[in-house]
Amino acid sequence: MPASGVSAAAIAARLSSVGLPARVEEYAGYTAVQTEVPESLPAESWREVLEAVAEADRFGLLATSLNGRTLWAVVHKAVPSTGDVGGPSHQR
Repeated sequence: MPASGVSAAAIAARLSSVGLPARVEEYAGYTAVQTEVPESLPAESWREVLEAVAEADRFGLLATSLNGRTLWAVVHKAVPSTGDVGGPSHQR
């Protein structure tokens, strides 16, 4: 499992420990974690939730009247440190 997957799994485990079962999905450039957040989540649980997703590269909360609230976090996969990663015009 890539390092991004390990980090995402750790975030998912912390969310699950607060009672928010999370899904982890691998994509080409990142690993994503998503969970549904109930309206009834106690205020004291939000501190642990925010500490968990703060470990990600990006996170957010999508709230709609139709689908409720979905918390998401993204951990980027490492970019190779050698080679021509920026293309021919990339300056180092």
